[in-house]
Amino acid sequence: VPGRAQRGGSVISFVRIGDEVFSPVVIPGTADILISFEPLEALRYVHYLKPGGMLVYNKVTINPSTVASGMAVYPSDVEEQIAGVCPEAHGIDALSIARTAGNDKAVNMVMVGAVMKKLPINAQVVEGVVRAVSKDKGVDVNLRALKGGAAA
Repeated sequence: VPGRAQRGGSVISFVRIGDEVFSPVVIPGTADILISFEPLEALRYVHYLKPGGMLVYNKVTINPSTVASGMAVYPSDVEEQIAGVCPEAHGIDALSIARTAGNDKAVNMVMVGAVMKKLPINAQVVEGVVRAVSKDKGVDVNLRALKGGAAA
């Protein structure tokens, strides 16, 4: 939903990869990988994973509007809850990795790097796409972020 994230709303996107993809939507309980940019969002959508599916989430907390307005309290045990429902959950500090790479906005590249080994796409192809779509100095930052995510 365009603009939801800017207004404090939740955004969910699906990426399906395969020889035959009949729908862009992933049915709950069937996803191989879930990437989440925030722990509470990871917990909210972990039901999309199939048994044995992998979750990678950014450990940086972003308060939803209900918490920011004082109407709710952010759960103190969200990471424990995630671990309880997903044995293949991996929390990383993607923001710190992006900063080390040279730009806070490279968090998305960090997250892609973190799941790259599980994707049915060769790492060199991913790096080639990053080089092709990145601008000037952004190439180096994005490649460092991608590698930082893979190392995490």
